[in-house]
Amino acid sequence: MDYKGIDEQATLFGVLADPTRLKLLRLLARQREPNALCVNALAYQLGVTQSAVSQHLRILKSAGLVKGERRGYRIHYFINQETLIQAQHQISTALNLKEKATEIMDISPEKDKKKSKLRRYHEDATGIESESL
Repeated sequence: MDYKGIDEQATLFGVLADPTRLKLLRLLARQREPNALCVNALAYQLGVTQSAVSQHLRILKSAGLVKGERRGYRIHYFINQETLIQAQHQISTALNLKEKATEIMDISPEKDKKKSKLRRYHEDATGIESESL
């Protein structure tokens, strides 16, 4: 099994794991660079505090998903399209199951019983025989 890039994928999933950050990304995805939003506008539209928005934007910026541009006294934020495309590729790569189900579940017959690895694991963990899995 190839684990190339798995650390980056795990980091990306961690960044996207928070509902407020996902809402921020959706809001910003609707904007275009000239119409970027500032922290005040984002906080108002999401119904959260400005400090919460700032903290989430810091994480999104560190992942490269969001860019900020100073306009007067405020910084306006928008999606970094290049990084978003890379993130979409990482997500699709991480979720692509190339192994066959039979390889994952080990459906080969045994001498005593026919059980998949999942069934055996469930029985070992719970002590309950699980013919339904």
